[in-house]
Amino acid sequence: MKSSKIKSYCKINLSLRVLKKLKNGYHNIKSLVTFCDLYDVILISKTTSLKDKITFSGKFKKGISRKRNTITKLLSLLRKLGFFKKLSFKINIKKNIPHGSGLGGGSSNAGVLLNYLNFKMKLNLNKNKIKNLAKKVGFDVPLSLERKNVLLTGKKHDLHRIKKKFRFNILIVYPNITCSTKKIYFKNKAYSLNKSYPDFGNINNKNLINFLKKEQNDLEKTVVKIYPSIKKVIKYIKLQKGCYFSRISGSGSACFGIFSYMKHATNAQKMIKLKYPNYWSAVSRTI
Repeated sequence: MKSSKIKSYCKINLSLRVLKKLKNGYHNIKSLVTFCDLYDVILISKTTSLKDKITFSGKFKKGISRKRNTITKLLSLLRKLGFFKKLSFKINIKKNIPHGSGLGGGSSNAGVLLNYLNFKMKLNLNKNKIKNLAKKVGFDVPLSLERKNVLLTGKKHDLHRIKKKFRFNILIVYPNITCSTKKIYFKNKAYSLNKSYPDFGNINNKNLINFLKKEQNDLEKTVVKIYPSIKKVIKYIKLQKGCYFSRISGSGSACFGIFSYMKHATNAQKMIKLKYPNYWSAVSRTI
């Protein structure tokens, strides 16, 4: 296998409702998730080494353990199934997606790599086996198995793929804070009823925006209580021309705004850079 390049895309939780806490400590959530054209780059090749060599590069390589991450967990699970017992890989991941931001970079890395290995190495794993493997790696990993908008329905591991593409212009701001998903969920006190959502496959862009304006991320109250600076970023994004709404993605700390036009998102990014010169930001589109 020659060296191959794989793109691993960023996810955005457009809305997130926490429905209930389960006895095992996890939560049932209802969330509308989309993907945008910000991505990590994975380079993979076979190696003659007896062990895998997994490295991280790029702006956001710091804070990721080389010994314990979504990639090592995935390879370990595959070897337990009898794959790659006499084969090792050299893998480098250029991290363009901030770590601990709620943008799902690590989960996406594992999801796209699982698909790649199944196809390239002819593992012949069916969709159900791939989905079950992805669940074992991490809660968000199944989301990245397909690059389609998806609704987490609120039922355990139930994903509803949406064929319709969303046409959103996005500004993402990362305030240099690493949020612990476990900590945020543990401290969360906000819960929502499992109300019915519209048919996202047939809704037009205007009605979708109007629906999302009224939505929220239940974890946001907890996040801004622990990190008050995040609340300021959310408010500042919302003040910019053409911004429909702004909130955090996942359990934070990344904040995003959805804009009417790309030029408004780009202008908003310029204002963010002036007000918060040390924060990272990116303008992107849904894919």
